[in-house]
Amino acid sequence: GVPRCGASFTELNKSLKIALNSNASCVWHIQRNENQTIRLIFSYFIFAPSSSCDTESIKVYDGPSSNSPLLGQVCNNTDAVPMFQSSSNNLTFLITTNSVAFTRNFFVFYYFFSPETTIENCGGSLTGPNGTFISPNYPAPYPPFTYCVWHIQTAKKSKISLQFQDFFLELDQNCQFDFLAVYDGLTTNTGLIGKVCGRSQPTFESSSNVMTVVLSTDYANSYRGFSAQYTSVLPGPTEPDTSLVCSSDSLKIVLSKAYLDSLGYNETHLQLNDPSCRPVTTDPVIFSFPLSSCGTTKKDDGQRITYTNVVTLSENGIISRKKGVQIIAKCIMENNSTVEVIYVTENNLIENTTSVGRYNVSMSFYDSASFSSPVLQSPYYVDLNQTLFAQVSLHSTDPNLLVFIDTCVASPQPDFGSLTYDLIRSGCNKDDTVVTYPPLEHYGRFKFNAFRFLRSFSSVYLQCDILICDSNTNSRCTEGCISRQKRAASSYTWKTKTVVGPIRLKRDLRAADHSEFLTKTDAEETSNLQQYTFYTLSFVVLISNIIIVAATILKFNINRQSGYDYQKIQS
Repeated sequence: GVPRCGASFTELNKSLKIALNSNASCVWHIQRNENQTIRLIFSYFIFAPSSSCDTESIKVYDGPSSNSPLLGQVCNNTDAVPMFQSSSNNLTFLITTNSVAFTRNFFVFYYFFSPETTIENCGGSLTGPNGTFISPNYPAPYPPFTYCVWHIQTAKKSKISLQFQDFFLELDQNCQFDFLAVYDGLTTNTGLIGKVCGRSQPTFESSSNVMTVVLSTDYANSYRGFSAQYTSVLPGPTEPDTSLVCSSDSLKIVLSKAYLDSLGYNETHLQLNDPSCRPVTTDPVIFSFPLSSCGTTKKDDGQRITYTNVVTLSENGIISRKKGVQIIAKCIMENNSTVEVIYVTENNLIENTTSVGRYNVSMSFYDSASFSSPVLQSPYYVDLNQTLFAQVSLHSTDPNLLVFIDTCVASPQPDFGSLTYDLIRSGCNKDDTVVTYPPLEHYGRFKFNAFRFLRSFSSVYLQCDILICDSNTNSRCTEGCISRQKRAASSYTWKTKTVVGPIRLKRDLRAADHSEFLTKTDAEETSNLQQYTFYTLSFVVLISNIIIVAATILKFNINRQSGYDYQKIQS
């Protein structure tokens, strides 16, 4: 039947189908004067959509009232088929609903039983790589009021595949009466993979090396049950799945979670040279940090700078039976590019990958020698012989780098074709007006005067070769102006090109403005002339029409005076 909101029961077993609406708070008591335990199973429950445990739930208490110890609760997000057992012959459960207009449905049954009673083939632990198990009495009908739990555990890093050669339980649309529930893990509180009944041949697979199987039956309609077989599935070898991204600002190491799982590690087992640096995300595991932090080491061999950090995988403890793994990440800055190398050492086995990046360098004009306000307009209009201030900037978090302007040329074309003019060559000033400033951390600066061939060409572009060196060593950046022969024996760390422009004379800007004014004036005069022509033509047409009408009237009067007249034609 459908009980009202709350009731008290003393029967040995009972099934309840409960339907509740909004704002309900109902209490059910189960009590019997026998020294037995109560098993309570909620085999079906539907709460209001989007409800939470705070507003809508089933709470089960181990005793005669809601003041008794709480055994647990069931909510909309409960991922299990909940079962509760009392410690005595009293049990209470409370169902509360929120204000949402919705019909909640629950199916619950209970029965008294003696914990000392055992049933053959009802549950147990299975630990082999594969095995079989059957329901009680199989292939005869299973007994009533059965609750059997099998725990399956195989080797680490494996998964469990569960198959049924024969399966026959009481059929019900919602599997409320007799059912088999499979859980992904060693508990029955969460991780429900599926719940089945009736006649079928279901299959299940766990996500790890542990699985739990539950058989629950009520008081009637027993069938032959099931025969099951499980096997452990070992994953194939996982290739190292790592990547490395280097920039002039930071170093980013990415490790896939599946790769770490295949080694038996997780994010808690990882550390960089500086253990205080932790991953910013855990799936995938990502370390992202400035180049000069987290214990990163830097090496300058005269032709390149190498930044190195190591991710060590180790267990927290005194001993370990896992492979020792180190993931070595290297960022190599050389020859117009950044080469990223990452390789994994695993018991002396090395895996490596490479990719390409760059230092981030830019060049801008500034309005004064303070280099505080960059010129944002483009083109940059200047006066002839005006002093221009240019700055090259390296955007990097490494404080021990120097920027050196090796060569700067000017050209009227952005592709720097055959016509070019040297401002700086091999660190030497080639134009009389060029003044270079001493290297300052991540900045290279120079100034020059707007030069003569601006009179012949409308635009000028600058292209500079930039060298980047380690400030802690004697490098090309500290040598200044050198001859071509001496330069061949010198070394630098990293080289790139940067372009800025165009530059134009202010007179070109005024000429452009004047041309625009003349074009506008001509357009206005043309428009006025067209209007005058239209009015003249209209006047001539009007006069012509008046003359034609007057001549017609005059002719008509003359004809009447001559004896002519209009007559109606007979039909």
